[in-house]
Amino acid sequence: MIGHLEGKILFKGEKHIILDVVGVGYKIFAAPSTQKNIEINKSISLWTHLHVKEDALELYGFLHQGELEFFELLISISGIGPRSALGVLALAPVDTIRRAIAEGDISYLTKVSGIGKKTAQKIVLELKDKLSGGISFVSETLKDDADILEALVSLGYTQKDAREMLSKIPHDIKGRDKRLEAALKLTKR
Repeated sequence: MIGHLEGKILFKGEKHIILDVVGVGYKIFAAPSTQKNIEINKSISLWTHLHVKEDALELYGFLHQGELEFFELLISISGIGPRSALGVLALAPVDTIRRAIAEGDISYLTKVSGIGKKTAQKIVLELKDKLSGGISFVSETLKDDADILEALVSLGYTQKDAREMLSKIPHDIKGRDKRLEAALKLTKR
C-alpha cells in the first residue's frame, strides 16, 4: 500500500491535488487542513491512505500522521466513507473532534453532509472508548465553543469562517466571553 508520498504540487483543486513524485502525478484527495496549507510548485510530504473500491483506487493525503490515524478510525466504522470522514475533519481541529466524540457530543458530527443523528451516535458509540483514553475532558470549553460558533454565525460569518476563527483561538484562553472576544479580534487583523 502507499503510506507516504513526497513531491511537488502540480495542481490544487477544490477537493484534490496532483502531486508529482519523480515524474508520476498522483491524484490525492486532501484533508481540508492540508488544502489550506499547501501551494502549487512547492514540495510537500504527505501521509496517505489508499482506499480500494470496486471501480477505483483513491488516495487521501494528510500533512500530519495524527489526522491520517483519525481518518482511518472514522472509515473503520460501517457506513462512514472517506468523503464523510474528510467532512468530519473539516469541522474543527482533530483534538476538538476527538474530545467531542469522547464526551458524546454529536453536534459537531451532524453538521457534516450525509451524517445524521443516528450515524453520529454510531460514531460516538464505536469511538468513545477508543478516544477517551488520554483525553482530558474539557466539557465547558466544548459547550462554550459551540455557543461561540453559533454567535459568530448569527453575526454573519459563514460556518467555515467561524470554525476557522474558533480553531485559531489560543487554548489557554478560557471562558465563553473571553474566547468570543479573542475570535472577534482575529477578524480585525
